[in-house]
Amino acid sequence: MSSDVTEPKWSLRLPADCSIAAIRSVYDLIRDAFGRQDRLEIDCSSVDKADVTSIQLLLSAAKTGDAQGRPVVLTSFSQSLRKTLRRAGFASDAMIDQHFPQKKDGI
Repeated sequence: MSSDVTEPKWSLRLPADCSIAAIRSVYDLIRDAFGRQDRLEIDCSSVDKADVTSIQLLLSAAKTGDAQGRPVVLTSFSQSLRKTLRRAGFASDAMIDQHFPQKKDGI
């Protein structure tokens, strides 16, 4: 995790295992990071194991952040996470973008 002093945000890199076996520790990481700043960026590039619990947690974090006016932005979806999103019914990139705010190409 790293803090960027130029913007009020906190960056969190998800661990490789975000499956149901590890979801409690992933939840704790997100909850702790959520309390630090107004904006939270979650780097998803290291995720090797993901399942529907991962998707539920990320969707819940994004919705909670939106409801509280505290943006949660996902960055760098791993191939594993992207495949899990597709299996969970997010059939297109547009559908993923609609439900999971993403930072792309440094924007």
